[in-house]
Order: sequence, then structure tokens, then C-alpha cells
Amino acid sequence: MRRSPGRPPVPLERIVAAAVQIVDEEGADALSMRTLAQRLGSGTATLYRHFDNRAALVAHVVDRMFGGIEVKDEELAAMGWRDACRAGVQAMFDAVSRHENVAPLLVEGIPAGPNAMAVRERCIAVLLADGFPPKVAAHAYATLSRFVLGFAIQVRGHHGAEQPGGDAEASAVFRAADPSLYPATAAVADWMPVPLEDEFRFGLELVLDGLSRLRDGD
Repeated sequence: MRRSPGRPPVPLERIVAAAVQIVDEEGADALSMRTLAQRLGSGTATLYRHFDNRAALVAHVVDRMFGGIEVKDEELAAMGWRDACRAGVQAMFDAVSRHENVAPLLVEGIPAGPNAMAVRERCIAVLLADGFPPKVAAHAYATLSRFVLGFAIQVRGHHGAEQPGGDAEASAVFRAADPSLYPATAAVADWMPVPLEDEFRFGLELVLDGLSRLRDGD
């Protein structure tokens, strides 16, 4: 008796796209070899042809997200280091925000896929070209990356916790604070809560200010 042919191989691109879709729709915890195989209408053996384990699959999902960072080398090269870092970090934040459920996967390991390596290379190259010592350039990129990750996780939590009223309700709480008990809060109540996007941009400028002082030797 002839054996029936096995399932045809599934292209890697289709597998990774399906994995990203699972994470986007159901969250990082929902991603497993079994759920991915079910989504593809295939068996887990097909997936193990491409990935040794879930960690290898996660690395591909994360790198696909890095592939969505829309900053070109020639654009960064035409900027000074500060504008280049600002543009690169904003692009990273935008990419993670488009796939906010990917954020928890970023803490599982240091991204080292080809897209992540390309992003790292172009950012560090800008810093080195503008006179940053290698050690400072390495620390600068690591700090900026963690800054993006921290805010990306906040974006995810903020969206997940949205309730009717939202920031308007929080603003009302601050405005109603008793000035005799909370004079400092009452003084800034008109600007509370700070929108997350404003927090991100404000914090980024503070980080860039610090890097500027390091570069200039202050």
C-alpha cells in the first residue's frame, strides 16, 4: 500500500504572518506552536521544520515588527545625531504601537534578527559618526530601546484599561483635589493627566539632553 503524502510545507512568510496575527488579535500568551498550527490548518511538525521551539518563533515575530520601522538610512544620514535619534525612536515607538501585543515578547530576549540588527546598526552608526565614544553609543542605543519598550507596554496597558470617561474622568478627579491637602496637585490639575504621547516626547527630549551632555563631556 502506498503511503498518503504528508501535508505540504508552509512558507515561512505565511507562518510568521499568521503568528503576528494571533498576537495582534489574542495577545502574546495565545501564541503557541499548537495554536499557530491550528490557525494554518497544518500540524506542528510543519512548524518544527522552521523553528526549534517557541522562542525561535517569537524571535521571528519580533523581527517582523522591526521590519515595519519606517526610517531609511539616507534620511538618518542627512540629520544630526539628535534629530536622527528622535526620528528613529519615534519610528520604533510607532511600529510597536501598531502591534502593541508584541511588546511583552520583546522582554523575552534581545532582538537579533536581520531587521532588528539593521535598526540597531543604523542608529549606532549615526551616534559614532557624530563623535560618541563606542561605549557611550552602545549605552545610548540600549537606553533608547528600553525607553521605547517601557512606553510600548504602557500603551498596551492604557488601551486595555480604557473605560467610559477615561482621561476626562481622571482630569475631574485632579481638579477636585482639595488644595489644602494637595496644593501641588491642585496647582497642576489643568495639565493632568498628561497624554501618553506627550509623556513619550517629553521623556525622549530629556534622554537626548542627557546624551548631549555625555557627548560634549559635561
